[in-house]
Amino acid sequence: MIDVLLIAVPVVPVVGALLVRLPRTPPGADHMNLLSASISAAVALTASVLGIVHGAQGLHGSWFVLDRAGACFLAVIAVVGWCSAMVSPTYLAGAGKSLFTARRARAWYYTAFYLFWAALLALALVKNLGVAWLLIEATTGASALLVAYSGRRNALEAGWKYLVLTTFGLAVALLGILILFVGLAPHGGTLATLDWQSIARHARGLPHQTALFALILILVGLATKIGWAPVHNWLPDAHSEAPPPVSALLSAALLPTVMLIAWRVVLTLGVAVPHHLADRLMLAFGLASLAIAVPFLWRPMAWKRLLAYSSLEHMGILALGIGFASPLATVGVIIHLAGHALAKSLGFYTAIPLLRHDPASAHRAPRGLARLSTPVAAGAGISLATLSGLPPSPLFFSELLILLGGIVAHQIAVVAIAAVLMALGFLGLAHALIETLAGESHGHRWRSGRTVRLTGRLTVGLTLGLLALSVGAYLLADSHAGASLMRGIA
Repeated sequence: MIDVLLIAVPVVPVVGALLVRLPRTPPGADHMNLLSASISAAVALTASVLGIVHGAQGLHGSWFVLDRAGACFLAVIAVVGWCSAMVSPTYLAGAGKSLFTARRARAWYYTAFYLFWAALLALALVKNLGVAWLLIEATTGASALLVAYSGRRNALEAGWKYLVLTTFGLAVALLGILILFVGLAPHGGTLATLDWQSIARHARGLPHQTALFALILILVGLATKIGWAPVHNWLPDAHSEAPPPVSALLSAALLPTVMLIAWRVVLTLGVAVPHHLADRLMLAFGLASLAIAVPFLWRPMAWKRLLAYSSLEHMGILALGIGFASPLATVGVIIHLAGHALAKSLGFYTAIPLLRHDPASAHRAPRGLARLSTPVAAGAGISLATLSGLPPSPLFFSELLILLGGIVAHQIAVVAIAAVLMALGFLGLAHALIETLAGESHGHRWRSGRTVRLTGRLTVGLTLGLLALSVGAYLLADSHAGASLMRGIA
């Protein structure tokens, strides 16, 4: 029964991608989208609950592994995907021209969306590094089409840039996987040789040089897809040009899910390289991402571009948590993953009414939203306040846990540098928060239309989720009950 449920996790959205092409009218496609999204999310959330309650050993099958880490990531993908599907009809209603003909634009959008979502859901479950690489490549094709959906020149350039750079990075990762496969060939020589358990079992028998080359190539290649500096060049353009629901799925689901694969590589293959080089490489990616993101966060930027550079910062923080490799830091990573996903999604959904009423905000920083629209101001304010780590947001607790985990791991110098960079990032986002809400506004107060009302409802729902996460984070931090939360992650 569990096997059937887990097979259904990626299969249901694939079926949804086919069903949304059947209706011949936009309302029919929208209704089919809402039905398919609800079923897909329900199946994925059920599977994630099973994975969390099953225990540290997780669930294992012929093609899947669902441990607590995968279950947490799966839940995030399900929630963000469902929310993005729910807001997509509102976005499409005012999207105007697109890359496709008006008659079939919705069908192509929904088809690419569900294939993208299905690949992400499968990626959180797959037990094989080679199959994971194929799924990551599959996300590239579907999401590149969505990035370029508007058909504008900038969108086409952003989609092409994203496609080329991430494909090149994945080619580098594939070379690392092939080196690893050759090194492990005496232990099987089949695709199953690249199963996570097989890698963990035989990694210590690899020559150090072979393991080191494979590890560096795989992590550097995956870094282009995660958006870690210095291979993050596609990220700001793609997030800025993609439809807001797609931007949410890119930032809150794609980047962390590929990072889950990198995390598993570090845990399984890292034991084969000396001097904790795998952890140090993660720390290097984390510090580089923070250092490059901070100067941009201090500059006035268009709303979605600001959120894109915030993604660079938070992927760096997650890399630090993984690199510290202590129980406190691991718990902080999971809390940070969920908090970032909710806050970043809310920020991108807020862009729908923002761009509808103030198209110029696609090129300049928004100002004075509190005077223009209370629901939009609330969504933007809660998103930025959470992403800045302002107490009592869940990201405040997660960042604290990650830094404490670094101290426990005796990485004092890294913790000190990271704390300074996080503080600078907080100041940049705090300034953006003040200007966005209370700065000099452009235009008159907006009417409370469909997009504004939807933003208000999303703000209430996602804020409740953030509050619940904050309470859970506080309880974990206070009782240290989460210290063993992620045992058996690999």
